[in-house]
Amino acid sequence: MTTTGTLLRRLGLPLIGALLFGALPPADAQAQDRSNDYPNRPITMIVPFAAGGLTDVPARILAAMLQERIGQSVVVENKPGGSGTLGGAYAVRAAPDGYTLFANSIADVQNLYFIPVPYNAIDDFAMIGMIVEGPPLVLIINAALPYKSLDEMLADARTNPAKLSFGTSGPATSPSMALAQLNELAKTEIAGVPFNGSGEAARNVPGNSIQGAFAFYAQAKPLADDGKVRALAIASKERIATWSEVPTMAELGFPNFDYSGFVGLAAPAKTPPPIIAYLNKELNNVVQSQEFRSRMAALGMTVPAENTPERLADYMRRESIHQRELAALTGIKMTTPPH
Repeated sequence: MTTTGTLLRRLGLPLIGALLFGALPPADAQAQDRSNDYPNRPITMIVPFAAGGLTDVPARILAAMLQERIGQSVVVENKPGGSGTLGGAYAVRAAPDGYTLFANSIADVQNLYFIPVPYNAIDDFAMIGMIVEGPPLVLIINAALPYKSLDEMLADARTNPAKLSFGTSGPATSPSMALAQLNELAKTEIAGVPFNGSGEAARNVPGNSIQGAFAFYAQAKPLADDGKVRALAIASKERIATWSEVPTMAELGFPNFDYSGFVGLAAPAKTPPPIIAYLNKELNNVVQSQEFRSRMAALGMTVPAENTPERLADYMRRESIHQRELAALTGIKMTTPPH
């Protein structure tokens, strides 16, 4: 009976080596195999704005629901500053291993034309998918004003150019660009008054310092429900299901007046495709759930039916062109986006 040792001697060391190394998968396959046990430690989700904001809230709800599915902690880390570029610069430098994710938003394509951005907001990230679309901007006015429609307000604004002022959240933001677009199309001169955020601007509309604002749905709806402001129009392609009586700007004669925004999920470029595919699958499992959709509807946000990495990248490219056109209306000297 031949022993194992005798058999090995007969085969010879060269053949043993060939058998051993022949049994190993190629290097690429090994890397893919290593991603199969992902995730095996906590994941950090970078939100480039303060806690409680319009990017943070859906991202934080996603993180809580995602960690229940994948069995690993998903920790939200807020890194506000530089209109979102501080958090973006941190995320883009992280290891492309799927353990640092980035909640991107409309600000990532708006920033390209107003401030120096140290990275390419599209090409330097591997897109995973959208978390939500929206919320849209809502044109609100002080409820004590006599205007019952947008036409009435604009007619008075043309007759009395210095009469109305709207609160904004600074020059390079959606509320400011929406006001610039309205003035351009309606031939009005409504003044913009900057506040520290669109929420603060909305809260000042019921006072006497400003007459109106373009505020996001979640900021405008409670004020309207309390009778403090009147909503004249929604700046989105379609009416909001939970506020269906308010018409869109397009219905009122202002086509292509869309300030809906989005919150997405991305990872540093070169993150392995199997990890991106896994995250996209789990992202969709969460955002398509009835619980998540209901919570987003309360914020005036919706979940896209088709939600792939390619769709998010294409959306950002189209939105980049749109934002360049809007930025030109502000009169601010535009910067050149990084390539």
